[in-house]
Amino acid sequence: MGIVSRLQSWFNWLTTDPVGFIIYLIYFAASILLTLILHEIAHGYVAWQCGDPTAKMLGRLSMNPRKHLDPLGTLFLVFFGFGWAKPVPVNPRNFDNYRRDDFLVSIAGITVNITLFLLSLGLAVGLNSLLWKPEVIAMYGARQLLSSDGIGYAVLVGGAGGQNAQVMRTPWLQYVQRFLLMFGSMNLSVGLFNLLPIPPLDGYHIFNDILFRGRLRLNPNVFQIVQVALIVLCLSGGLSNILTTAFNAVEDAVLNLFLSIAGLS
Repeated sequence: MGIVSRLQSWFNWLTTDPVGFIIYLIYFAASILLTLILHEIAHGYVAWQCGDPTAKMLGRLSMNPRKHLDPLGTLFLVFFGFGWAKPVPVNPRNFDNYRRDDFLVSIAGITVNITLFLLSLGLAVGLNSLLWKPEVIAMYGARQLLSSDGIGYAVLVGGAGGQNAQVMRTPWLQYVQRFLLMFGSMNLSVGLFNLLPIPPLDGYHIFNDILFRGRLRLNPNVFQIVQVALIVLCLSGGLSNILTTAFNAVEDAVLNLFLSIAGLS
């Protein structure tokens, strides 16, 4: 969905269901803040444990959004579904073991994002039977009530939950499940985006440490050119299609696994 169409969709939603839209914005903002902040704190904390106190001394182990949010990266997350925060400052000279510690610091944020995605989706699956009446689950299927393109998610995120209270066992749980689904999706998006082996993303450091044993070095000019190229790729839509395909594949696989474990498949 492009920026214009997304803004138009939000405007139409605001005019038809202002309460639902405001609730959505609150959850959306909370999901963005927590996803990006916890991602960066993970980098800083692991760096600290590996011998580099730079992030800690600069106050980057804080929940204060101003310490972490990058304006452009946050806008990308809002309008394109993937984005980034201010990179945590790291001084690799302080590492006890450069290659090992660089890998651990680089993968820390992604690990936190994927873990939060798994926990959020797992809890959302657990709440499904408590939220929806059995006949509704039997009619639509648990998967359609939980997947990001399914009926239940559209009802909840679309702000129509209050109109569908009669088909719910515990209507107030819709707000908990709505946040879990949104928070999980946000974490999966940020985690997958940062896995791309492109500077300055975490994936570049991860693949450099694994494939090149940390020997790959880019001079500042090349580094900046690659950063600009990354933004151009994001704006062109080609990268977005790749990430969307990967997102859907991972979400479907994990959701099917959780539903199977819960006996709802």
